[in-house]
Amino acid sequence: MAQIETVKTEHMEMKYFRFGSGSRYFVILPGLSLTSVLGSADAVAAAYECFAKDYTVWLFDRRTNLPPVYPVREMAQDTAEAMEALGIRDAYIFGASQGGMMAQFLAIDHPELVHAMVLGSTTARVPELSGIREWIRLAEEGDAKGLTLSFSEMVYTPAFFAQYKDLILAMADGVTKEDLARFVILAKGTEGMNAYDELDRIQCPVLVLGAAQDRVLGAVQSKEIADRLGCELYIYEDYGHAVYDEAPDYKDRILRFFGGITA
Repeated sequence: MAQIETVKTEHMEMKYFRFGSGSRYFVILPGLSLTSVLGSADAVAAAYECFAKDYTVWLFDRRTNLPPVYPVREMAQDTAEAMEALGIRDAYIFGASQGGMMAQFLAIDHPELVHAMVLGSTTARVPELSGIREWIRLAEEGDAKGLTLSFSEMVYTPAFFAQYKDLILAMADGVTKEDLARFVILAKGTEGMNAYDELDRIQCPVLVLGAAQDRVLGAVQSKEIADRLGCELYIYEDYGHAVYDEAPDYKDRILRFFGGITA
């Protein structure tokens, strides 16, 4: 079983888990979710098992006690503090969705921490997102089932959602008022996010992975990042926003990219 641990700094504390025994550091920055991804730590470790031999894999949650206003850049700064406290530098980073937004600021503000990174289903500047505004409304109204339904229909492909609909909706029963309040703060943290004009400060190798059927951000956002950075881009034609969970070759693609970079 993956062991949940806590790192404390002068300013905050953050929970995380790790697995693997390799000499390279691999840090996963997950996207926005209704409940903490730490609750699925064992499933995540199983999904990323292909990294366990060559990497020590770390997955960080957001800070434990959220401030009332918590922009993405501050999320990235807190993650940087946690990494530094744990002695993690020169790491391989994978950021998905909001985690990808954080990864960009991590590479911009703390280049010494990032050796290479993969940005999945993300953006360098948040457009007008009616879907996220609707999620915030449902969370503020305390409608856990409505939020779970809206969120899942947006991020997953219709086939995946149909297959796992009952299981997904059952998860809403475990969503607490505290979870909903936390979700609102994190979702609002994306508002006004803009790293686009600073992308030229990113010096590490980058792979951008997008999805043509992404109903949350759209593939155009992935293309914009890749064009600005002049980096490698791959678009999955038949997947949506949560391609990182659905595409069977997604983790292998990350592994091959990192493996092709000199340590």
